[in-house]
Amino acid sequence: MNTANSIHSQISQKILRIPKGKPIFPSDFKGLGSEAAIKMTLMRLAKEGKLDRIAHGIYVIPKDSRFGKIRPSLEEIAHAIAERDHVRIRPTGTFALNTLGLSTQVPMRLVYITDGAPRHIRVGKGSIKFKTATPRSLAFKGKISGLVVQAFKELGRKSVSEEMIRKVKALLRKEKPDVIKADAKLAPYWIAKIFYDTLNEKKQDDAVAQSE
Repeated sequence: MNTANSIHSQISQKILRIPKGKPIFPSDFKGLGSEAAIKMTLMRLAKEGKLDRIAHGIYVIPKDSRFGKIRPSLEEIAHAIAERDHVRIRPTGTFALNTLGLSTQVPMRLVYITDGAPRHIRVGKGSIKFKTATPRSLAFKGKISGLVVQAFKELGRKSVSEEMIRKVKALLRKEKPDVIKADAKLAPYWIAKIFYDTLNEKKQDDAVAQSE
């Protein structure tokens, strides 16, 4: 068996152990051959129908359903890339608003801030963009509070309605108070005030509940 066939055989065997729907990268097969040989093998497997190429350098074994093939979402691909590169990412813009339930618009272009390299990846009709951010922007401890900062910064203070603030406060109550306090110190003043107001309102509600 020549080297090319050996690499093809090894990669073919390895992909059988990879869960369907999980993004597959050439780096997953590091050590089985040269980078060029691994990429060529994955392209060949895609032509053979054993893999689907969903973006440049990204493949998948799609899940089958009665509606057809199910491929990973843009969000799943973004998190897989972050895991592969050992970097942090955080949703921003319209995507952050949608994740919080403040917008019904489902974005086809996801934008993340990251401490990794900036890049733009096209996936079908959609895309994923990673923008390099300052360490401060990624230092938020809370998943919800971090999203709130990115979403409200995208809108701007004048565009944030009382209804949005009410919804956000309800979501922030799910965060631990210590986390909200820590993140309030990193947030812009007008957003930090929402964090502190949430904490004070929760204290008042807890006090009323205890007195009843």
